[in-house]
Amino acid sequence: MNAIDYWGDMPEFIQNKREPYKTSRVIIGDERLTVRFKSSEDFQEFIDRGAYYTHGDFLFKSRSDFALVADQQITKKTKSIWFPFKSHWGGIEYQYTSDVHESTRYPIYVVSKGRWNNGTTSRVLDVMGIEHNIVVEDDEFERYLNFRNKNANIIPLPKIYLDQYDTCDDLGSTKSKGPGAARNFCIDHSAWHGHKRHWVMDDNLEGFHYLTQNEKYMVKSTGTIRAAEDFVDRFTNVPVAGMNYYSFCKKDDALPPYVLNTRIYSCLLIDNTSGYRWRGRYNEDTDLSIRVLKDGLCTLQFNAFLCGKVTTQRMAGGNSKEFYNKEGTKPKSQMLADMHPHVAKVVWKFNRWHHLVHYKMFKDNELIPVDNTVYTGVNNYGLIKTLIK
Repeated sequence: MNAIDYWGDMPEFIQNKREPYKTSRVIIGDERLTVRFKSSEDFQEFIDRGAYYTHGDFLFKSRSDFALVADQQITKKTKSIWFPFKSHWGGIEYQYTSDVHESTRYPIYVVSKGRWNNGTTSRVLDVMGIEHNIVVEDDEFERYLNFRNKNANIIPLPKIYLDQYDTCDDLGSTKSKGPGAARNFCIDHSAWHGHKRHWVMDDNLEGFHYLTQNEKYMVKSTGTIRAAEDFVDRFTNVPVAGMNYYSFCKKDDALPPYVLNTRIYSCLLIDNTSGYRWRGRYNEDTDLSIRVLKDGLCTLQFNAFLCGKVTTQRMAGGNSKEFYNKEGTKPKSQMLADMHPHVAKVVWKFNRWHHLVHYKMFKDNELIPVDNTVYTGVNNYGLIKTLIK
């Protein structure tokens, strides 16, 4: 079935391709770039700024001349622009809030290390009035306790989880084992309290958003989280689901409300009864997603509901210092390729090593509904569109 066919009784989702008024070629010597315009007025303004237009193309002597007319940065990596500059961030006048606070169905855990005073996820959840747990290693417990907000519960990670964690290498405790051990504890802790699922989030999320009608709106309520929980519970074979990154969904693109059978990062909804455990010193989230897919089950990633994330290597704390700052990205990519050689490989692009996973081989993994219920209409989960003050 098409993704939209299952989307009944969920928040409104209308996301069609937004076409430009005009697309023109930019010629700079032997280079060819593209400039897009939203309206005829924007097109004329570009010409009025001094752009030389002939035979349907814009001609410039250099990138710096192009940048001056476009009033935006043009680098060697730039292939296309909008004029005027249009950011996929910001520029939004509205947000979604709610008059009534409703708790999430499943508990939320934030796995954190070295970020007792700068972890963004807990701060965002606190502003939204959402109770959550922060799982930390024992030697940092007091520091986190001193900096915690009113909606955060600090839980020390039992050492046995670190001792028994499978790092999938022979390095033992010579360096950080990553967040997997704490994530395994989150599975058990939530199950002990009678929950079927739980949310586990990285500690560097900077907001939650709702994508619809070619805009990404900040969400200041539990609405999108509760909707995601209800949607995933409609199916029997989705042990791992989550929200896509804000930066990965462009406002002008035609997108489905969710996609199946891809990797789930940073903001995950995990089925405690599925039997899957975290493993691996690196890329444990990608490894988990691949194992689920190899077993013929589905992963589900929301595009309608997004999370913003601070780039890992730009934020102090976490595993950045020990992993990426010292050894680069090659070891973590190589480990994944070694664990799943028929699915993943190591590639060099964007000036660093990456892993490349062939998720298309899992395209036939299909959702299995819990029952024959047909969902129709719109349920906005109490979300109210308001002006940002």
